[in-house]
Amino acid sequence: MNAKLASIELNSSPVSRFRPLLDDDAWRDFESAMRKLAAGLRGRVLWNINSTAQGGGVAELLASLIPYDRDAGVDERWLVIEGSPAFFAVTKRIHTLLHGVPSEGSEISPDERREYEQTLARNAAALVEVVRPGDVVIIHDPQAAGLVPPLTDHGAHVIWRSHVGVDRPNDVARSAWNVLRPYLDRASALVFSRQSYVWEGLDPARVHIIAPTIDPFSVKNQDLGDDTVKGILHASGIVEGSGGSASFKRLDGSSLSVKREARLCGSRLPQGARVVVQVSRWDALKDPVGVMKAFAEHIGPRSDSWLVLAGPGAQSVRDDPEQPEVLRDVIAQREQLEPGIRERIQIAQLPMDDVDENAAIVNGLQRRAAIIVQKSLAEGFGLTVAEAMWKGRPVVASRVGGIQDQIEDGKSGLLVDDPTDLEELGDKVVRLLDDRSEASSLGDEARRRAITHFIAPRHLTQQAQLVLSIID
Repeated sequence: MNAKLASIELNSSPVSRFRPLLDDDAWRDFESAMRKLAAGLRGRVLWNINSTAQGGGVAELLASLIPYDRDAGVDERWLVIEGSPAFFAVTKRIHTLLHGVPSEGSEISPDERREYEQTLARNAAALVEVVRPGDVVIIHDPQAAGLVPPLTDHGAHVIWRSHVGVDRPNDVARSAWNVLRPYLDRASALVFSRQSYVWEGLDPARVHIIAPTIDPFSVKNQDLGDDTVKGILHASGIVEGSGGSASFKRLDGSSLSVKREARLCGSRLPQGARVVVQVSRWDALKDPVGVMKAFAEHIGPRSDSWLVLAGPGAQSVRDDPEQPEVLRDVIAQREQLEPGIRERIQIAQLPMDDVDENAAIVNGLQRRAAIIVQKSLAEGFGLTVAEAMWKGRPVVASRVGGIQDQIEDGKSGLLVDDPTDLEELGDKVVRLLDDRSEASSLGDEARRRAITHFIAPRHLTQQAQLVLSIID
């Protein structure tokens, strides 16, 4: 039986909204790239295929970028593959191995490989019924890598894009490369987020580097006034009290108000509290337990600040089955802290019933933060950092993965050299809590850097150039 593919319906978003943010040269390059892409793809579809419609950076990236291509006249579509819990358990292991971190050993068993290939064979059978020869297909991340051969055989131009990687490859990461490499041999192009993530032994002519970006006009990143931030955080139950407007704009221009509350472990934030925030999946590689320990040992005793660890509802991201276990560990670790510190730590599961409502709550929480932390042990790129930078927030983050491409240490944020060094993290957070002038200066420079390097036009221009090169 063929798999049941999910088609994610998106409207278009006007590319013209970027004109005020770009200088004249950048705008001309962007406008020209969009025009050429639409002309080059006339009569073809540009497909994106991944494993989830919500709850991760790839889903957010696609939701923000595709509408701009559609506005430019490109017929671009997004399909999500179907998989069983067993399939996603295998792909989560591969994902972890790609970061160089062992996961129940470093080898994928024959049974796991069989589950992977059989699942993708069912998805491929469904895809060849809708993808036409000559279409362009961008396949995202390891979950769907096995679709490259059948779609290439079908006559499509196939690009595989990896959003994860490791700064210094080890044998664990190479074992994952060896699992995936045979599926990728015939891809027209291989795209990585950073040069250091490119696997050894790949044909350089097929390798391209495109760093991901954010959409500054998405619900998660749109400008919010203080009254709206207050209203959203009150309505979601994160901050005590009432008042303010909880209304925000969807991408289609319609208004919506936040109505659902986050599920909290801990008290609501006092209205005047200074808050340190980390927003991420409940993923061991994001190290929420480490953030909490750093707060308990090195931040909380030296300040009156609060910590918020926020993420999606633990059962809401279907391609990440480890989330509930990580969340349970975070909650258990909180309960072991002494009461004076524990009562200033809030763990928030944000509602995912409506993706825009979730994004509005994240937006409000990031804008409410005095300091945003991203204490990842490993990271593909870490767009949460770019989101914070766009909002002009001071960021303290690990010097790992794409985070170090985004932050210029001491200029647009602060980097922690060793992601396991809780004391260094704590010292840098307290430094910015104490020195509001430095925190403000870092935030201002962060916003300028985000506009130049990490918003959608740069990404769309590079992707357009790549697509045109492979169909030519």
